[in-house]
Amino acid sequence: MRPLTERDIRGSFVNCSKGEARRLAIPRDLGERPWDDLDFLGWRDPGAPDRSYLVTEREDRLVGVALRFQPARRGLLQRSMCSLCLTSHPRGGVSLMTARKAGPAGREGNSVGLYMCADLACSLYLRGKKVPETGTRFEESLTLEEQIARTTGHLSAFLDKLTA
Repeated sequence: MRPLTERDIRGSFVNCSKGEARRLAIPRDLGERPWDDLDFLGWRDPGAPDRSYLVTEREDRLVGVALRFQPARRGLLQRSMCSLCLTSHPRGGVSLMTARKAGPAGREGNSVGLYMCADLACSLYLRGKKVPETGTRFEESLTLEEQIARTTGHLSAFLDKLTA
């Protein structure tokens, strides 16, 4: 992914108003992000613990999505797996991220959801740049390129549902 600026990010959101995009918290460390290793930029809002954001390149344009974060509840699954990168995490490492649909459907309250790594670091887990709390990922027979293609395909399918 190419390095993004605050302006790029704010102008990319498809499921919130321009005013909401202007007010959302942008990561302060954009210059330090490992852009060559990212398939998408994802971050949690430090001022709003139930909000997270994702920006990716799609069909030669940026698409940003405002997400609601559902923390894991006590007593539920001991382990869970991210639907994007298939990284397994202990309790709390994967959460349901829901996004209001774009356009009229979103204004009517319709949303879509996906279980994702709570820290939105799927790209780094795939590449071994970040290690899950358990210290390992499942060994796969797919090449890294195939794993990246699978992850971006899952993200693309989520975005298709969001913008349909």
